[in-house]
Amino acid sequence: MGDINQTKIRSGTQLDPMHRPLTRPLVDPRQGDIENDAASTMQRSLLAIAGSLLVEISFPKLVLACTVSILLPGVLLGLAPLVATAWLSAMSWKISGLTGLGTAIALLSVAGLGWMGWRPLLRTAEQNFWSLNALAIQPAYAFCREAIRHLAELVLGRRIDDAAQRARLRAMSAAGSGLILCGLAVLVVWFAWPYTRWVATVADLSSLHWLIVAMLANAVVVVAGYLAIASLVWGVADASMDAPQDIAGFDISPTNDRTWRIVHLSDIHVVGERYGFRIESGRSGPRGNVRFEKVMAQLSAIDTVHPLDLVVISGDITDAGSSAEWAEFLDIIARYPDLTKRMLVLPGNHDVNIVDRTNPARLDLHFSPGKRLRQVRALSAIAALQAEKVQVVDHTTGQFKLTLSEAIAPHRKKIATFADTGTYQLSLGLGQLWDNLFPMVLPPDVEDGLGVVILNSNAETHFSFTNALGLVSGEQTRRLLSAVNQYPKAIWIVALHHHLMEYPMPVVAFSERIGTALINGSWFVRKLQTVSKRVVVMHGHRHIDWIGECGGLKILSAPSPVMGTTIGPTHFYIHTFARTQGGDLSLCQPERIDIAELI
Repeated sequence: MGDINQTKIRSGTQLDPMHRPLTRPLVDPRQGDIENDAASTMQRSLLAIAGSLLVEISFPKLVLACTVSILLPGVLLGLAPLVATAWLSAMSWKISGLTGLGTAIALLSVAGLGWMGWRPLLRTAEQNFWSLNALAIQPAYAFCREAIRHLAELVLGRRIDDAAQRARLRAMSAAGSGLILCGLAVLVVWFAWPYTRWVATVADLSSLHWLIVAMLANAVVVVAGYLAIASLVWGVADASMDAPQDIAGFDISPTNDRTWRIVHLSDIHVVGERYGFRIESGRSGPRGNVRFEKVMAQLSAIDTVHPLDLVVISGDITDAGSSAEWAEFLDIIARYPDLTKRMLVLPGNHDVNIVDRTNPARLDLHFSPGKRLRQVRALSAIAALQAEKVQVVDHTTGQFKLTLSEAIAPHRKKIATFADTGTYQLSLGLGQLWDNLFPMVLPPDVEDGLGVVILNSNAETHFSFTNALGLVSGEQTRRLLSAVNQYPKAIWIVALHHHLMEYPMPVVAFSERIGTALINGSWFVRKLQTVSKRVVVMHGHRHIDWIGECGGLKILSAPSPVMGTTIGPTHFYIHTFARTQGGDLSLCQPERIDIAELI
């Protein structure tokens, strides 16, 4: 009798309200709701998100952030020549009254003081100039270029029949954007020039009104003048560079030489909740981390039959860089220790640049701990996987001798304390440490083997709306080339998160192309073309499945194995690399691995 009653309770036929099972809810919380789409670029247009920002953003915080990141560097840049000339004027006046030995001693003193004082002044001006360049000038050019390209493709889209025509249109648009920006910048210089002052005296510096007008005008002229010249150079460079194109064909896998089987994953966007939704896909995307768990299980089965050499995850490992998301990721891969030993990871914009996963209007101030905390979390996970495997390139010599574990050893206590307390004082220097750790290098096991260079391509941004900006610094690129050239017989994988440029397929939405590719992509491609025969680039970010080349540089763009629809299948690739007889990198036919639908 008891069994029958229990059966009735389970089936819902028992009338006792205390034992009645849950009926179907009016709104199933497992399916999410409109709140899950709040930050989704896939569900909302760029204009709609921008409108939400105007309503939700903290304007006092925005004003403070702009003051710290734009106005203050501009002021220091405009002030530098005035301070320098005022100092020289004061010193020359004092020296002019001296004669004989006193004059000689004074001149030597001035030279010594100048040597000590000019270098910090020039360094400060230089740092502020490049800060403005990365924050405003290059993004302004990239925005203008992509806006004109998008408009041209919308207007002339019906006349574009193939990738070659699209490449020509994009080249002309790049040249046009350079001319337009140059013209606008020249106009700004023309209007601001009458207010500039490049020579000052100590008395001038005491006049607040004169000083403010002069230093702001100086900064505007310097920045606008640079933009006028740079936009022309960038426009010509973008217009004249080789167009990306689909790869013509794959190489035949050699039978006698060594080959490497490399798994390329990217944009797995691990969330920290069982029913969590990814930011970019909202309710239309998969829940939880079931797909990534399926990926790992399938890789384990493949590895048992046909061993894999490396598993490369090119960024966006987490959805918003939270501790819970990193914990979920580490818990999942811990079930596959054999694969974890061969896993290499790098940071994506979702790992370090998402200020608030539910509100794109949020921003971090430069001195807030949020950005450093996300970097510390990412570094901790990276070190847990590859601290003993990868080495760090010395920023002065270009050599790589220290492992990642050895490089961060002196900072472990400070990192742990900062993660525990989050104070501004402890965060000082951690940003520089983060920058100095990239690129990380997995050296070839033999002189003609396969090596991996791991980059951080995330631009320094503190605003959720601009979190996707990508930039590879000149310093990182120099270290990269130094590492590659230390093994001239080896072939190399260059792994980063951001795509280098827009690829030869139509782009539907403007939000897909603006603020996502590398800001300095054409420059970076040209740098890599010097070693293109031995290098293949692997990246993610756009979730685009594309295998192609640009000026001889092979490029592999990874699809996301998790960011499809809830029920649709997804996939990823296992690539096979080899060396030709001449020492070049050979790209063989990849193996496509399909991930079953979610039930």
